[in-house]
Amino acid sequence: MDPSSPLPPSQPPAPDPDSEPAELLDQLLQSLFDDFCFWFQRGLVLLELTPDHLLPVAEQQSLRQKLEEALQAIAATRALRAACSTPMAVDMDAMAPWHRLMMRVWNLSSMLRIAGVALPPDGRGGSEPQA
Repeated sequence: MDPSSPLPPSQPPAPDPDSEPAELLDQLLQSLFDDFCFWFQRGLVLLELTPDHLLPVAEQQSLRQKLEEALQAIAATRALRAACSTPMAVDMDAMAPWHRLMMRVWNLSSMLRIAGVALPPDGRGGSEPQA
């Protein structure tokens, strides 16, 4: 059989053993990035509803800036991963601040709920984490 000839139709090409882990990594990271973005955008919405007596203006501004910077960082990370021709993970040390920031959003949501502030639906059909 000529090595340059295509495989017969009855034999599909063998799957690339490296493609399955790379595909799983992409799916996991995309889901994680989507969750971070959802909560960071939700945090921006919650900040608009936050009374100054619950969170002083300076803290609101600081949190808003961190949320906006995190959204930009995630967009940059997604772009870098998309530009690479090989699978690329993201260091846990790079994601740890995003996780802490997401927990701050959850805490803000809890503070608002306890204070009786009406929260808009989260758009996902679920409820926010309970503190």
